[in-house]
Amino acid sequence: MTEIRANGKPPRKPGKPIEIPLHASRSNAVTQDETYGALRDDNRVVMRHSIALNIDSFIPASEAFNPRPVRDYPALQPATPPFFSVIIPNFNGQRHLAGLFASLERQTFTDFEVILADDASSDGSVAYAEDAYPGVRVLANRHNLGFAANANAAVDAALGRAIVLLNNDTEPEPDWLAELAKTLCQHPEAAIVASKLLLYDKRDRLHTTGDLLGRDGIPRNRGVWEEDRGQFDSQTEIFGGCGGAMAIRKDVWQALGGFDEDFWMYLEDVDFAFRAQLAGWKAVYAPGARVYHKLSSSGGDDLSSFYVGRNTIWTIAKNMPSSLLLRHLPEIVAAQLNIAIDALRNWRGTAARARLRGQLAGLAGLPSQLRKRQQIQRQRMIGDSELEQRLIA
Repeated sequence: MTEIRANGKPPRKPGKPIEIPLHASRSNAVTQDETYGALRDDNRVVMRHSIALNIDSFIPASEAFNPRPVRDYPALQPATPPFFSVIIPNFNGQRHLAGLFASLERQTFTDFEVILADDASSDGSVAYAEDAYPGVRVLANRHNLGFAANANAAVDAALGRAIVLLNNDTEPEPDWLAELAKTLCQHPEAAIVASKLLLYDKRDRLHTTGDLLGRDGIPRNRGVWEEDRGQFDSQTEIFGGCGGAMAIRKDVWQALGGFDEDFWMYLEDVDFAFRAQLAGWKAVYAPGARVYHKLSSSGGDDLSSFYVGRNTIWTIAKNMPSSLLLRHLPEIVAAQLNIAIDALRNWRGTAARARLRGQLAGLAGLPSQLRKRQQIQRQRMIGDSELEQRLIA
């Protein structure tokens, strides 16, 4: 096992907590390799998008779709910024942190910093991380912001040239970051690189191999619950990545305004992917970037049902181009009606009722989302026909 240490500090004695240090100009071996030059040096595809979006590559955009004040977190400026900032949104996940940090310590790619973005936990997560892992940057919110705003705040404070979002209830394999970095550099046209997520307790069973979006506006997890027989072991384009384990170019994140904080939680990653697609970027699945997800720890059924019901409607309203919205309106309406009818049939189920309440909340909130739509459509770089090809029937 490779132990990550800062400033040549010797490893702790057996039995004491390991350290994941703050980035301190780690090994240059990777960054000097030509394989990773595409992300750091001149990149024609990145520059094409940067010019179109009026940004400098890897420099924060002055304006974004959803402007937010930068949080007042300590700004650290190492001589060489890390390649990745691994951001771990956390709410009462202390029981998962030891296994997660141990898996990050074993990473073969070491040019990264770790940020624990704690969203007002009450289980001692902050004290535990600060005491046991002094090299981890802990950003502690005084009040619960929700997943989307918490992630945005952490990215504001991140030093990396690309960011990686990682759920607190996951454990990646040792080559995970190396595979994400390699894929990101191989595909300068991609803003998002998705991981291969498998169930933690059934490691031959898939959770997702990337997000797909139907022409009916319904997002789908590619390969969900399937047995992993190697059928998803090829690198391919997808619509977006699961926010539980994906890499994103930081300049694109900033140009597009990050996650929509009105979403609070759930489907903020699908909405972001849709905006990235409209802006001309792509998403790529990296099959070698394997992560094991405990899944059931991430949220309650009722809570997720409500936000998925609401945020699906908002994602369609904000992002679907008018011509495609009209062309596929029967499919979109039918999909939403089927969800509502299913909820009524299963009215005794709390999750079904929550999903229906979410749909009603989505309709009630349409005016605010339609106002955002205007700016999103102005940033478009692809036509309707090209976008339609990226949606599944």
